[in-house]
Amino acid sequence: MNLTMAQTAKTATAPRRSPRTLAGAVSPADDPSRANVLSSYEAAIRLMQEGKFDKALPAFEKLLAADPGDLADRIRMYISACAAQTSKDKTSFASAEEQYDYAVSLLNDGHYEDAREQFESILKQNGGTDYAFYGLAVLSSITGDSDSCLQHLTEAIRLNMRNRIQARSDSDFQDMTDDPRFTELLYPEA
Repeated sequence: MNLTMAQTAKTATAPRRSPRTLAGAVSPADDPSRANVLSSYEAAIRLMQEGKFDKALPAFEKLLAADPGDLADRIRMYISACAAQTSKDKTSFASAEEQYDYAVSLLNDGHYEDAREQFESILKQNGGTDYAFYGLAVLSSITGDSDSCLQHLTEAIRLNMRNRIQARSDSDFQDMTDDPRFTELLYPEA
């Protein structure tokens, strides 16, 4: 293959083109701005994987504003997911009773820490709420914390005597039936 001098000069001075794909041009691997975008993207993904949606959301929004190129669609998807998760955490209730029902559903599904947070939130907003103390007593019984169970159940009964009758037939307290303190609390007249 014989190249003329003009062809050789043209080939030697022609700018090197980036490889292309169906999605468009591929960024060079040594591009520092691309490396920064990828680093920020990976950090935002880690925040999301750790469940820190409130921190991941602004990180993804900042990335999107910085024109991330081929990652834009994926970042928009992560922004939607983070926004949905953060709004889910800000559940609002029309009443304490509605929040209690939600806490009981969490308890029944085995989400004990989330249920505890809801019961405690009810108590912060409405200090003398007997059913929130009762819910904490049930939770403590299920998780094997007999001292807390007795403490919460005592308070629930003090606030509403009907809780004593309810607790006598509540199967959630079955692990407490061998504790003499529990029996004494439920049957003080015996």
